[in-house]
Amino acid sequence: ALICFEYIFNRWYRLISDTKKRRRRTSTIEFRKKRRRLLTHIPSQDPARRLAQMRSLAMAMTSKNLEYSNELTYSPVMAPRSANRSSYEYGGMLQRLVACRYPVEADGPIKDMTLIAEYAGGVDGIRNREEDDCDSMMTFLSSAEPSKSLVACAYRIGNISRFISGINNHTTLKKHKIKCVRYNIYKECVVLLVANRDIAKGERLYYD
Repeated sequence: ALICFEYIFNRWYRLISDTKKRRRRTSTIEFRKKRRRLLTHIPSQDPARRLAQMRSLAMAMTSKNLEYSNELTYSPVMAPRSANRSSYEYGGMLQRLVACRYPVEADGPIKDMTLIAEYAGGVDGIRNREEDDCDSMMTFLSSAEPSKSLVACAYRIGNISRFISGINNHTTLKKHKIKCVRYNIYKECVVLLVANRDIAKGERLYYD
């Protein structure tokens, strides 16, 4: 009976110990995920390669008659800067898919959580764009009051984010290399495109 008791006790002790170890491992993993930080993009060090990248982007933008801008732009005719208030936010981020004939490929390895670009464009009220057939709009502020919801329109002004194709959530996860992350910066809403995993050179970039 004593041997049987010791056997049961030892099994129980090992089970409790293993459970505690698994819990500690899980907690550690979750803690590390919460502490993930954005990484800044490191441009190509080779001047010739960098020039080729800039030339490629310039050709794509010229073909679309786009003016380059790396941030949201405001106009009294469309929407003033005072309209972008993070306090107006109510729902989750929405987006319209970007259909583009210029595929964007990684020219070198990109680490997970690397900042690719801010989604840039002219800011306008979503109600003004309900009948718009523009294929490059991002809803970056979704308010409970539709009159306060805003979109970024990259049909006249934008950056490389204009050429990264968006795909539906139900599409295979292997294509989801970039995610849209919304940030509150100085009480204004912005949308950043961030690497969702390590990306190898030559992979085409898609965001979810």
